[in-house]
Amino acid sequence: MLGSMQDYPLRVSTVIDHAAKYHGKRPVRGRSAEGPIVESNWETVHAKAKKCAQALARLGYGRGDAIGVMAWNTVRHMEVWYGVSGCGAILHTLNPRLFAEQLDYIINHADDKVIMVDADLVKLMEALAPRLPKVEKWVILTDRAHMPETTLPNPICYEEMVAEEDGDFEWVTGPETDPCGLCYTSGTTGNPKGVLYSHRSNVLHALTALQPDCLGGSSNDVILPVVPLFHANGWGLAYVSAMSGASLVMPGRDMSAAGLYEMLEQGVTATAAVPTIWLGMLQYLRANNLKFSTLNKVIIGGSSCPRAVIEAFQNDYGARVIHAWGMTETSPLGSVCTFKPEVMALDEAGKLDIQTSVGHPPYGVDLRITDDAENELPWDGKQQGKLWIRGFGVVKRYHNKDEDAALPGSQWFDTGDVATMDPNAYVRITDRSKDVIKSGGEWISSIDLENAAVAHPLVAEAAAIGVAHPKWDERPILVIVPVGDEKPPKEEILALVAEHFAKWQVPDDVIFMDELPHTATGKISKLELRKKLEGIGYHHPEAA
Repeated sequence: MLGSMQDYPLRVSTVIDHAAKYHGKRPVRGRSAEGPIVESNWETVHAKAKKCAQALARLGYGRGDAIGVMAWNTVRHMEVWYGVSGCGAILHTLNPRLFAEQLDYIINHADDKVIMVDADLVKLMEALAPRLPKVEKWVILTDRAHMPETTLPNPICYEEMVAEEDGDFEWVTGPETDPCGLCYTSGTTGNPKGVLYSHRSNVLHALTALQPDCLGGSSNDVILPVVPLFHANGWGLAYVSAMSGASLVMPGRDMSAAGLYEMLEQGVTATAAVPTIWLGMLQYLRANNLKFSTLNKVIIGGSSCPRAVIEAFQNDYGARVIHAWGMTETSPLGSVCTFKPEVMALDEAGKLDIQTSVGHPPYGVDLRITDDAENELPWDGKQQGKLWIRGFGVVKRYHNKDEDAALPGSQWFDTGDVATMDPNAYVRITDRSKDVIKSGGEWISSIDLENAAVAHPLVAEAAAIGVAHPKWDERPILVIVPVGDEKPPKEEILALVAEHFAKWQVPDDVIFMDELPHTATGKISKLELRKKLEGIGYHHPEAA
């Protein structure tokens, strides 16, 4: 016996249909790839997406075809976002900050047949094109006036391509389990791995994100996704904004603090990005004595957010911080730090302590922590273990791989993070398993060390890593990027850290660098940092 409800597949085309029909005049604006700010709305984005889908179908592309898109966060990107999936194809987001070898690998591995690219990124693609034999069409995301001179074969002007269509096009239908989007991990170890999202997983993920105890959101919001759409499924914000009927502001390619501040002042109420973006923003606000006019919610994920950043946004700038954790493999939301009643009952200092965690899992996400033998550990907020996840938005197997990424049968996926969980299910990420510092057999959280150091007003960014030690295997050191030219005294930084750590956990040394190496997704690359230290011949002061 089957249920007697209508068969209404969860496809992402229903999301943009909803936005256009019920929130059609809500503004969608942003800085274009060409520079100027452009005005649109959900109705127009929907109409252009239909024409994009129609054009791709006319060119012969549809169900199961992978279409690579390398573009900044623009209104035009939103048209393509829904247009590609609307013709039945797979939207493969490409990160222009990856190494050429990584881009070469993932475009060929994904079997991309079309590449759609912003005009300012064409040169990058020209260098790759000879190594991409499967790519059949090149679409430049601009108008005729801004078409660049290019060696790409038979380039198609996007605006001319969609102008040829009448928009009388029915979205391609099919099972909600059809593939919809493709995003690759940053490949810090080995080749990048592809995560193939389904229509179902993306729609359910957006519904989860809109829960009040998750990211929340409504048609009264104005959302600025600073996080690029090519990072971890764009954190689902392209779907969340359309599903809720929120207004949308797109920042374009200018990720400077000044450029982002200008866009935040376009009436934005909620925004999202990695901590490095907000560290720079705080410095800009302080240096220029600026405040936010409308911003009231800042979603921070990608890596751990320092307590000092949370305090500054909330106490000095009136914007509540929502700390979140997730991965490309989890669509990406895994946990979100909103307040349960047990936390609401705490004083302000207690609430802030909880906000430095990454929160609790929403419905649709199941978490556990285990020891190395996969025995579950208690939720006491103290015992650290491997963090596992399962749910409707979690990868089962990587794209074009035979073996399951998750444990067969159980579906549990090893996140590679080390974490604790407290009795209220709040998760605290203490390290990546490959970055954990183990001194004398005891773990020291590099994340907590970094967050403590960044609280110093003259520290712009900090990284904690373990270095070889003759007695203790390894000991922690701090690598610091100072604010401006003034280096804070090492003793001050270590004293600040010592306020929160046992004596044996305090780093043995502090060294200064002009900048820290980052991955293509904005996280500190501990692998490259260790190479830099080796390059300058650094070793522990007590090492022979």
